[in-house]
Amino acid sequence: MPGDDEARQVRAFWERLGAPGLVDVHTHFMPERVLRKVWAYFDSAGPLTGTEWPIVYREEEDRRVELLREFGVLRFTSMVYPHKPGMAEWLNAWAADFAARVEGCLRTATLFPEEGVERYVAEAVDGGARVFKAHVQVGAYDPNDPLLDGAWGLLAGAGVPIVIHCGSGPAPGKHTGPGPVARLLARHPRLRLVVAHMGMPEYADFLNLAERYEEVRLDTTMAFTDFSERLAPFPPAERPRLADLGDRILLGSDFPNIPYGYLHQLQALQRLGMGDDWLRAVCHDNGARLFSQ
Repeated sequence: MPGDDEARQVRAFWERLGAPGLVDVHTHFMPERVLRKVWAYFDSAGPLTGTEWPIVYREEEDRRVELLREFGVLRFTSMVYPHKPGMAEWLNAWAADFAARVEGCLRTATLFPEEGVERYVAEAVDGGARVFKAHVQVGAYDPNDPLLDGAWGLLAGAGVPIVIHCGSGPAPGKHTGPGPVARLLARHPRLRLVVAHMGMPEYADFLNLAERYEEVRLDTTMAFTDFSERLAPFPPAERPRLADLGDRILLGSDFPNIPYGYLHQLQALQRLGMGDDWLRAVCHDNGARLFSQ
């Protein structure tokens, strides 16, 4: 559990690197009733992962925003995602309002394979959405569903990043894994996909895609932490590739839905031994550059 001085330690981490703060591309803010259902899912996640998943930052919305400010997080996201038709457009409206009233939040949107998806994606982009969230596992859809093709083309043309949960962790889904994403990128090679969780547990396969497609990035969400190393350890042989792709790896945390303190994600990255330049790029520079475009 995090201590009382966690914020001080987080700030000391990025101050030592000479960064102005942190850019976290994978944080969750969503309508209260939806968040409560998400928390209920994690409360029962033990049977899926074989381990308990206590949510450390089970706080009210204002306090969660305040915590990120105390940590020195300059930019963050409100990752929302639907699990059925008819949700995405409503979630996008909520996220637009949240970003308008919460300084530092990148306006976030989402999508689902359904009639009208290209229309509401275009409306979100025209309205100023800076990042999208696609959750292949929870949504249980194939990213190559023909209903999504126009939306992917629109996002590729607009250069809007999409944080996509497509790896098979913490539990595999019908359409998770590198295969569906490889087929998607073959058709839309300019998509700015940010592979969540480093593609856990198919790390090597998603690193392959990042090496093949210059607009593919990966976020660090939960990767390398003690919690994830017990469930899906990152292969030591793949570590040199982290250095080679150091300009396309972005800090992600999954705050507030994490079973350990925010500081631990940063410490897990530091103990990789990639050096301060790599850490500064991952924790600030890469995200700042991506969202300045």
